[in-house]
Amino acid sequence: MNPSAILKLMSAKAAFTKNHPKFSAFCKAAFSRPIEPGTIIEISLQRPGEEPMMANIKVQQEDLDLLESLKGLSE
Repeated sequence: MNPSAILKLMSAKAAFTKNHPKFSAFCKAAFSRPIEPGTIIEISLQRPGEEPMMANIKVQQEDLDLLESLKGLSE
C-alpha cells in the first residue's frame, strides 16, 4: 500500500473514532482478548422509521477454526 493511501486510511479511521467514540471503545474492549467458543455475538440494525432487525450467533470452535484459516490466507 502506498504512503498516500495509508495516510488517507489513518485520517478516515481518526474521523470515524471521533464521530463514534462509544463504538471504538466497545471494539477495543470486545477484542482485548480472544473470542472463545460459547461467546454470543449479536447485531441489530434499525433504519429510520423501521422496526429493528436483530441476529445473533453462538460462536463454535469450527467458526474460530475458519477465521484462523482465513487469517492465514492474508499473511
